[in-house]
Order: sequence, then C-alpha cells, then structure tokens
Amino acid sequence: MAPSHALRCCKRALNWIPVLFINLVVGWSYYAYVVELCVYVESLGISYLVIFHIFLTMFIWSYWKTIWSKPAGPSKAFALPRAEKELYEREERAETQQEILKKVARNLPVYTRTAGRAIRYCDNCQVIKPDRLFSKCTHCIFKIHHSKVLSHVFPKGADMVNNCVGFSNYKYFVLFLAYASLYCVVICATVIQYFIKFWTKQLPDTHAKFHILFLFFVAALFFISILSLLGYHLWLVGKNRTTIEAFRAPVFANGPDKNGFSLGFSRNVAEVFGDQAKYWFFPVFSSLGDGHSFVTRLVHIDPEQANSVLQQNGKRQVFLFGVFFLFFFYLLTFSFVY
Repeated sequence: MAPSHALRCCKRALNWIPVLFINLVVGWSYYAYVVELCVYVESLGISYLVIFHIFLTMFIWSYWKTIWSKPAGPSKAFALPRAEKELYEREERAETQQEILKKVARNLPVYTRTAGRAIRYCDNCQVIKPDRLFSKCTHCIFKIHHSKVLSHVFPKGADMVNNCVGFSNYKYFVLFLAYASLYCVVICATVIQYFIKFWTKQLPDTHAKFHILFLFFVAALFFISILSLLGYHLWLVGKNRTTIEAFRAPVFANGPDKNGFSLGFSRNVAEVFGDQAKYWFFPVFSSLGDGHSFVTRLVHIDPEQANSVLQQNGKRQVFLFGVFFLFFFYLLTFSFVY
C-alpha cells in the first residue's frame, strides 16, 4: 500500500514538470523582451509594452484558470436508487442488468447509448452515464477533451495544463490558446527587426544577442504549434463536439449521429462562450447549461418549428461571434504591421 501511495505522489509531482517548464519559459520571455530588448538594446514605445502586458496578463490568467478549474462530474441524480443498485450488483446476466438500467433511465435526461445501443453505466462512479460523460482522468468528466493537450508541442504526451479539459474549463482553454497565439505574435512582430540586425551583424555582439535570437525562435515555434491546435478547437466549437466525439460519433437510440449535439453554428458557439459578448474575452465562466444535461438536435419536433427556434436563438449570437473574430484578426494584423 505504501509503495503504491508513494508512486502516486511521485507521478502527481512529475505531472507538474511541464507546467513548471511553461511558466519558466514565459518568465524568461518576459525578461528577454522587457529587460534585454527594451532596456539594453532599444527602448520601444509605450504602446508596444502596453499591448505586450495585456496579452501576457490574459494569457497567464486563462492558463491558470484552465489548470485550477475542477472538472465537472456526474451528480447523484444519476446514481441508481438503493433497491435497483442492489439488484444490479446481484444480477450476473447482462440483459437483466440492462433492463434495470433502462427502467431507471426513463426518468433521466439521457439520450446517448453505447455502440451496442445499451444504457451507459460507469462501474467506477456507479452512475448511469449522462450524455457527453466520458471516463477519463481516472474518473468521469463532462464534455471532456483529450487530457494530453499540447502533446504535439512536446514529446511523450506531455500534458501542458496538468488537468482534464471539459465542460467547466473548456472556454478557458480556448482563450488560453488564443491569447498564447497573440502573445507569440506580438513578440515575433516586434523582435524580428532586431533579430535580423543581430543576424546580419548590424548590431554589436552583446549578452542580449542570445536572448533576442532565441526569443524569436521560441515564439515562432510556439505560435505555429498553438495556432494549429487553436484552429482545430475553434472548429470543434463551431460543431459543438469534443475531441472524443470528433473521432467517435455519439450513439443515440436511432444510431450514431456526429451532429447529434449541433444546434447551429451560433448556438454552438454560445454553448461554450455564452450569450453575453461582454464575457467572451475574459476567462470567467459564461458557458450555457448546467453541465449535467445537454440539448440535442431538434429532431423530435416539427422541422419548421425547429428552424424557427434555431433562428430565433442564433441571430444575435452570429453577429456577436462575428465581431469577436473580426477583433481577433484585427489584433493579429495590427501586431504584424506594427
């Protein structure tokens, strides 16, 4: 028992190494940019430093919100009542166990099934699995995305946030990727001229040369890596899918449906960012829903009524989301030009 506990403690400690590494890189980038570049090489305008510190602050804020937000798990409402639980545990036949689960699931907002059309049940958490609940990270998490995020940036599946990304922190994660990209863009756009001057020996060799050259390479590398991941997750947001659902379509009573939770582009975006644009840019919780039940496509009502509902819910969100991304790409363009 003691060795197992010691191994778990060691594993938890090792899991923080990638997070520590990222924070050290960010801390060094701040020193290289503000001290080595702005103090020892050339004093940049105040506007550059203001933009740099804004994106740095939002980047760190989003990053740590992603790390420290507790993933949402199933509530006790999905647990089997005591009598049914005793029957389920005593029963050895799978068919009879399914009948017990079906009886309980009739009163629950559960629409997804296993690949064999059976009611999903977690023996570890001892609950009927609600929609979009997956068993990862040693327990069940709602709307979970792959736990080893940013593993393509570093080898051996390093987890850069040391946390499961799911319903409770997915917005923070997307903002973290967006602000990390903008942070790298600002660095590359303002450092490139000094990078070229050092590279062509137009500036004298000083201790700042190494920091400037390496800062540009690191920022460019992270930008390329993060941008691809950001683009993929923005696509997932528009489709209202998780990474797991993108590879394996959710199964409903009438079969698999990869768009089973898609409510239209604008409503899909609102599911993650919320319906109030003033909260979109900040890592504060504004996602729609309670995290325990999710709206499925309006396939069980009249199609004309479904279109009417989707249009009514979506007009405002389309406009606001368009403004959000126009602002985002404006910042990218501004950073490259200036």
